[in-house]
Amino acid sequence: MKLTKPLIIVLAGLVSIVNLARAADARDEKKPAAEKKEAKPFKNVSVAGFEKLRADRKNVVLDVRTKEEYAAGHIAGAVNIDVNAPDFEEKVTKLDKHKTYLVHCGAGVRSAKACDKMSKLDFPKLYNLEGGFKAWEKAGNKAEK
Repeated sequence: MKLTKPLIIVLAGLVSIVNLARAADARDEKKPAAEKKEAKPFKNVSVAGFEKLRADRKNVVLDVRTKEEYAAGHIAGAVNIDVNAPDFEEKVTKLDKHKTYLVHCGAGVRSAKACDKMSKLDFPKLYNLEGGFKAWEKAGNKAEK
């Protein structure tokens, strides 16, 4: 009789712990999608990674700097659409959403902004050049004018 009471208390405690664990799992499954960790809408890539992606001619290099910056020197074959221009989204929506876009600006900030905007317009394959055009040139690549 003396062992029965402590045994019942221990078993009741174990049952309570198991039920609490199940309840916690159930709450996690019911969390809205917004609370779950979201994937970044684009990937940042180094100059080497950018060049590797650029080797595939189906990928599009998108320069989001100003017309003046582009004219001063740009990556060969790059398409120029200024991210800060009022018609940026209008121009971008005319691009093929099935293609992969290698986006860059001068230092990487505006291109991240462009990638964010493009991902909201349902562009699924976006790569942002870390360090931008400056890093690309510093790595020994030659600009076209």
